[in-house]
Amino acid sequence: MNRPIFKRKIYDEMLEWKKNRSDKYALLIKGARRVGKSTITEEFARNEFRSYILIDFAHTSKAIEELFDDTYDLDFFFLQLQQLTGTRLYEKESVIIFDEVQLLPKARQAIKYLVADGRYKYIETGSLLSIRKNTKDILIPSEEHKISMYPMDFEEFLWAVGDEISADVIRTLLQKKKAVGNAMHRNLMRIFRLYMLVGGMPQAIETYIEQNNLQAVDEVKREIVDLYEEDFTKIDRTGLVGDIFDAIPANLSGNASRYVLSSAREGIRSEQVRERIPDMLSSYTVNIAYHANNPGVGMALEKDAGRYKLFSSDVGLFVTLAFKDKDYTENVIYNKLLSDKLDVNLGYVYENVVAQMLIAKGNNLFYYTMESETSNHLYEIDFLMSVGDKICPVEVKSGNYRSHRSLDVFCDKFSSRIRDRYVVHTKDYTWKNGIHYIPVYMVPFL
Repeated sequence: MNRPIFKRKIYDEMLEWKKNRSDKYALLIKGARRVGKSTITEEFARNEFRSYILIDFAHTSKAIEELFDDTYDLDFFFLQLQQLTGTRLYEKESVIIFDEVQLLPKARQAIKYLVADGRYKYIETGSLLSIRKNTKDILIPSEEHKISMYPMDFEEFLWAVGDEISADVIRTLLQKKKAVGNAMHRNLMRIFRLYMLVGGMPQAIETYIEQNNLQAVDEVKREIVDLYEEDFTKIDRTGLVGDIFDAIPANLSGNASRYVLSSAREGIRSEQVRERIPDMLSSYTVNIAYHANNPGVGMALEKDAGRYKLFSSDVGLFVTLAFKDKDYTENVIYNKLLSDKLDVNLGYVYENVVAQMLIAKGNNLFYYTMESETSNHLYEIDFLMSVGDKICPVEVKSGNYRSHRSLDVFCDKFSSRIRDRYVVHTKDYTWKNGIHYIPVYMVPFL
């Protein structure tokens, strides 16, 4: 049975590349394993080109790999490639896909000369693209237009489950600054909690649609987590990176103002972790929020590289990590989470999904902490968004939203820098005292 092809927003970015950039650049799609890079790339090639050749470097013949030992004579190179794959290439009308290109670095290096040749278009996909062994001894081509692919966002999830209406309704109500209404709000919150539990990995969504069984979905997500942890050994054979990943839920649930290293492994030094963070980010399995030392435009210039929080790139995998104390997460746990009846503080789950949604919209993540002038209390703003020459503080609440002292103190201190103020919560939309209280399902449409 053919696997479903889900509608993905990245398709429009790929069309823009084909129309405006493909003469001078190959398209490089970066993203985590199992996020759907290969599927959408082949679908795009099938729809938008007369013919295509897909070379999966995780599963290809030695004969094809050896073609890249000598790309000096491109006429002979293309002749052999067509013969070995049984596919005819048409000038200006065909695309060649290098899938998991990090597994054959010399193929990536050849992109420079293949693009300059101009006969065909090229798309590369990969993860762990920048770790040392995948770039050693090769010249990284500048002829790459890079785009990132993330897990399916809430709107893509709605499309996948056959809901073509809700996203437009939410978008319109947010623009008009109107409440959704009790009945619709309850329904949307239930759908959003379902999204939080299933997550945005296409295989997990496919399993949910086919089986309508959240335990089966959890088993799929555990397989993906296991795959990621196997990949982490490629980054670090000591197992530290895997420990850092596993400890993400514990860190967020502890309400610490930064990632606590001892939760991953006792006695670990910050320098050891800091060396591994770039490779973890290259895997696209984690999102990072840096402490903004000076909240305002240009926060990246004054971020604290040693003070950060880590989030799972997919909220569904985050939920599985959070309940990893069992071999599987029972349906009863998922059903109680879905009904919002499990006796667990889910604030950290909401914080992770908001981080994921902000990243998907092109935001870098920053947060801010400040000490009280009269006590030892630490005030914290969960996220800061840059909009024009202003910033928008975001505070995330899973329950009662009436108390937001951190937001109040922050806005008093930096009033001249602030555009909009948001409290993200589980209630319906309202506007009060200059603050937008928005239900969490509206965040993707800000």
